[in-house]
Amino acid sequence: MSVQSDGLWQDGAAALAARLAGGELSARAVMEAHLNRIAAANPDLCAFITVAADEALARAAELDATLGRTGPPAGPLHGLPVAVKDLTDTAGIRTTYGSALYADHVPATSDIAVARIEAAGGIVIGKTNTPEFGFGAICRNRLAGPTRNPFDARLTSGGSSGGSAVAVAAGMAPLAHGTDFGGSVRVPASFCGVASIRPTPGLIPAPGRALGWDTLATHGVLARDTADCALLLSAMAGSDLRDPTSLFGDRDDGSDTRLGATADFGVATVSHAVRERFAEAVERLERVAGPISRRHPDCADAMATFRTLRAAQTRHAFGPMLAKHGDALTDTVRWNIEAGSGITAAAYLAAQAARTALYCRFVALFEEIDVLAAPACGVLPWPNEDGEVTVIDGRPVETILDYLGVTAIVTLIGFPVLTLPVGGDGLPFGIQLIARPGEERRLIRLGRMLEREAGFVHRWPPALVTR
Repeated sequence: MSVQSDGLWQDGAAALAARLAGGELSARAVMEAHLNRIAAANPDLCAFITVAADEALARAAELDATLGRTGPPAGPLHGLPVAVKDLTDTAGIRTTYGSALYADHVPATSDIAVARIEAAGGIVIGKTNTPEFGFGAICRNRLAGPTRNPFDARLTSGGSSGGSAVAVAAGMAPLAHGTDFGGSVRVPASFCGVASIRPTPGLIPAPGRALGWDTLATHGVLARDTADCALLLSAMAGSDLRDPTSLFGDRDDGSDTRLGATADFGVATVSHAVRERFAEAVERLERVAGPISRRHPDCADAMATFRTLRAAQTRHAFGPMLAKHGDALTDTVRWNIEAGSGITAAAYLAAQAARTALYCRFVALFEEIDVLAAPACGVLPWPNEDGEVTVIDGRPVETILDYLGVTAIVTLIGFPVLTLPVGGDGLPFGIQLIARPGEERRLIRLGRMLEREAGFVHRWPPALVTR
């Protein structure tokens, strides 16, 4: 697989959007370029479960027919191909949730996030690979996979939005949608060398969820730079009264940003290799952004809190499926559901109280800083064939979730996160930049400055990808 020098698939979303809106490019030409790129790259990388070529080309033709003749551009995403994670419903396009149980499922309606992408002129080019129901460190299921890291095809893309990260990293789509519970947008972004935003929960509403006040999971965005992430985020953001959490407005006051940094929040399991890469990244941050305070709040009970809440919610959502289809589910899905067995109401409420106290400790820290930097995963990418992470630096971990400690803690407090690749040789490595709820614009300002002045930018994978 050779990197072409003249393909539209190499252009960023914002640059393509400007040319599309001005009529310099047709939506069909842009779509065909990316479909051709998928045809060349996807057989090796397995980023997509479903490629919606016919639907995408038909929509591109509709947009081309209307632009300049009967109306202006459809919106800020006019004609842009967008990859959508296969956990999220797309009307008329197969949505499997990564499960053989839904191998032929075609939803009648789209999730609100997808509907907003399409209303802004974006075109769903396909559905990206994910582990079954999003549970697992490897993007592999009984329908497709594993999704392979474009920098070394032996290695994992990260889960569970790995298909979306690879689609963006390898030029198969300029923009991709993902979802993030414990790090499912941030980890693949780090492993594949792209940018991502996990926004404040509620900024992208999710009115269909059964637990309306739950803020552990959220939609997210992936692209090759901060500006493109912001473009997709703006299309999906906005309140919806059916979601009781979607009431946030932007709170960035435009002031200078005071930075802090932590390698592990004092408790997360982080490999020696990640610590070294993070220390190098913080040094580069300081050179362009000034002094950085090494600090974090008390997080001693954070991982136990996360495990309890995650297990209880997983059991609530998937318990009936385990009882009905247990043998048809992957081992990882069964483990995640069974982890919630026996959690009492008292234990669940105690975890919610601990989560509230942790949030308050973070709020107190953010009275003295504006953005906290941390690694985007506790380990670097590992071979797909190794499966879940059970050992870090030669030491067994307590659970298969432990490598996610640095992202899970941020999930608990619900602060927004921009993940940026830090560049350099070797495997990609990304950092989290964490801000107060509602301060996505501060993160976007900071991210664009770091891309420009610190070299925290996407780089293309090697010209040849081997199996």
